[in-house]
Amino acid sequence: MTLAGIFQSGVSIQFYMVLATLLFSIGAVGVLVRRNAIILLMCIELMLNSVNLLLVAFSTYFGKADGQIFVFFIMVVAAAEATVGLSILVMAYRKLRTTDVGLFNQLKG
Repeated sequence: MTLAGIFQSGVSIQFYMVLATLLFSIGAVGVLVRRNAIILLMCIELMLNSVNLLLVAFSTYFGKADGQIFVFFIMVVAAAEATVGLSILVMAYRKLRTTDVGLFNQLKG
């Protein structure tokens, strides 16, 4: 079943708005609270995917493809962000033997 079929079957746009808000909030709390760099990257990805969900939901609701095109570009940027972030994390782990972001200030100089 497509997303358009889901809208026609009775799931309202408010459900997607609440779900995306909940996912974004979980990601934001994870970024603010956790200190592990891998968890931080996963929380940032969760926040990006919640925005993607909302863009696709509104795009389908209004019958326009603009939101889905934006989602494609956001996914490309998210993949590049994950690649660069993980490569920086691997290099930092080789030097410090930890993924705690509080200790990354030792990489100066």
